[in-house]
Amino acid sequence: MRSWNPFETLLRLVDEVPQIRAIKDWCADPSLHERSIRTLQSLPRPVTVLSTHSSWLMGSLVMGCGGLLSGAGSVAADLQIALWQAVQAKDLARAQAINERLYPLQQAFYAPPFLDMHNRMKETLVLLGRMERAVVRSPLVKLGGAEVERLRTAIAQARLGTAGALDLAA
Repeated sequence: MRSWNPFETLLRLVDEVPQIRAIKDWCADPSLHERSIRTLQSLPRPVTVLSTHSSWLMGSLVMGCGGLLSGAGSVAADLQIALWQAVQAKDLARAQAINERLYPLQQAFYAPPFLDMHNRMKETLVLLGRMERAVVRSPLVKLGGAEVERLRTAIAQARLGTAGALDLAA
């Protein structure tokens, strides 16, 4: 009996459904992610790979993704756009500087327990004054004070304000 291979299944699906133009990739495996990018974006009918690997976004973008989809974009879209532009321009120094600003947010959002990532993003939006309150649905629970303080520290380290990145001079 042949084992199921999700990558082969994806390739068959792309071949059978010509309307597929892009996929959202969150395989959480850098090797498989790179394989997807190289394979799908080089097909006779290319399929754009959109990264949702926000916890290691720079690495993902450098592999050649055609774009990104990120929950963290609700907090730091301007930094993510600046990172995308720096990578596209092959400006490694600028990309690294921007990534340094994203790193504290990535570490705060994607810390264990991983399932709290969106709760952390909501709480960050409250701290930034962009939302009135962070509503959490069961079975998740509201973040504790120490975690909210970690988010406040990450905001300061990333130099974010109510309107976004305080500067993009990185």
